[in-house]
Amino acid sequence: MAGLHVRSVLVTGANRGIGLGLVQHFLEMPKPPTWVFAGCRDPKGQRAQELQNLASKHPNLIIVPLEVSDPASIKAAAARVGEQLGGLGLNLLINNAGIAKQASLDNETLENMTQVYTTNTVGPLLVGQAFLPLLKKAAQGSPGSALSCNKAAIINMSSSAGSIEELYLWNLGHVVSYRCSKAALNMLTKCQSLGYQEHGILCVALHPGWVQTDMGGSGSQKPPVTVEASVQGMLKVLSSLSEKETGAFLDWEGKVVPW
Repeated sequence: MAGLHVRSVLVTGANRGIGLGLVQHFLEMPKPPTWVFAGCRDPKGQRAQELQNLASKHPNLIIVPLEVSDPASIKAAAARVGEQLGGLGLNLLINNAGIAKQASLDNETLENMTQVYTTNTVGPLLVGQAFLPLLKKAAQGSPGSALSCNKAAIINMSSSAGSIEELYLWNLGHVVSYRCSKAALNMLTKCQSLGYQEHGILCVALHPGWVQTDMGGSGSQKPPVTVEASVQGMLKVLSSLSEKETGAFLDWEGKVVPW
């Protein structure tokens, strides 16, 4: 990953699946970040065991309690990260935490729609707001004006299931609440890109592929993409992002996904 040299990165939803894969790859880089912050709901729980094992081997990995649907938890996480950074900024924020509820169009509920939207769309908005001072600080501390992930960036983990044009895998599952939340996340990414560009912060929505995770593999068919391949592809994409991609919706291979 020659082009990606971040001093600090925060990954939300980092205890399993794509989030855990990203954390592992950052730690294994030839020049790993000084700090890798792994946000997860229950750092001491059974579901975070792999993350705990990694933290015991890597002193630069800090596990941060973070529930992205809880504003108080987000605020506390931002304070914890800021304290650890000791006056320096956060270069890269990856909003990866997300949920999906299996339901057909006929069975979708207010509860599902609200819960999924709160986690998948409102969460990245609030996390972006809370960490904005640290991202600004990183941007100010980076030489040059060009936008990049090495300077300061927000990466929102989206899905082409939320592409209105593609409507990816409709025949395999309606998951309306998930699709709507990701379509809205794409709009949020565009808004963030316009609002934060003056502060030197790049913002991009990424589709990781249909990946073999607990969430992606919950249906009858096996997803075609491994976590390893998805994460490697996304990190390659992140290393090449520049000003012209801010506000874009790309996939794990760097291709533009239609809105």
